Amino acid sequence: MKKNRAFLKWAGGKYGLIEPITRLLPSGNKLIEPFVGAGSVFLNTDYSRYLLNDINQDLITLYRTVKRKPVGFIKDARTFFNAQNNTEQAYYSMREQFNASTDGYERSLLFLYLNRHGYNGLCRYNSSGGFNVPFGQYRKPYFPEAELEHFAEKAKRATFTCLSFEDVFRRARTGDVMYCDPPYAPLTTTANFTSYASGGFNLEHQHELALRAERLARKRDIPVLVSNHDTELTRVLYKNAQLTTLQVARSISQNGAKRHKVAELLALFPANTDSIAQQNVIHLNQKLKKVAT
Repeated sequence: MKKNRAFLKWAGGKYGLIEPITRLLPSGNKLIEPFVGAGSVFLNTDYSRYLLNDINQDLITLYRTVKRKPVGFIKDARTFFNAQNNTEQAYYSMREQFNASTDGYERSLLFLYLNRHGYNGLCRYNSSGGFNVPFGQYRKPYFPEAELEHFAEKAKRATFTCLSFEDVFRRARTGDVMYCDPPYAPLTTTANFTSYASGGFNLEHQHELALRAERLARKRDIPVLVSNHDTELTRVLYKNAQLTTLQVARSISQNGAKRHKVAELLALFPANTDSIAQQNVIHLNQKLKKVAT
């Protein structure tokens, strides 16, 4: 089956992990994603309905805009992609305009422009809530018209929300399936650990997410698949899940010499499960790359 790319570049996007993720996702009436990001899993699965959530209000506003008025949005967005706008001066002017704007449609247009012209698919805000990703210096940023059209068509099946992950868990119903791709746990205890959206996602949130995932599967028969780094912490958090290990090549650095493989986990809490052997670990040795999609 042809894989579909997201129209946004996204650090940590799941385009490169679609095969192992979709192999593990059970069938169901609706797929729920509390951390939808660029939407690669949404775009490469075939559920009847979707509940797609993210704490990033700009992202959800953009998705709702593309769903509501795809033709007009694509036409307007295309005008931002030209040589005159692909300069450092133009980029920082657009970024300033984005941070000052309170208009949802304007912010959506600028968000797409900043995403495609900024550094390597990053989405980052400062402590004041201002978007602060630097200029990406690309020769000719790609305008994702076909990807936008595909997203808009499939979005007819989707509801987009901007809620906490706890609120999204409360919306799950029998017959649903959940996939969680939270901000990853730190590889070390001293690593910087901040979320791409304001508000952060700390270790207490990691623990709470694991508890809710297991509870949803055991008590309400709703399967939950979670992706995260493979660390001592996550092994403890997901000790009652079926674990699949992956070696994923990072590609966030522009310096190829600094790119390296990182161990990741896919933790499945299946429905109707009282206990799972902690040693039930599946190893995937094929070469997988995590890319900014």
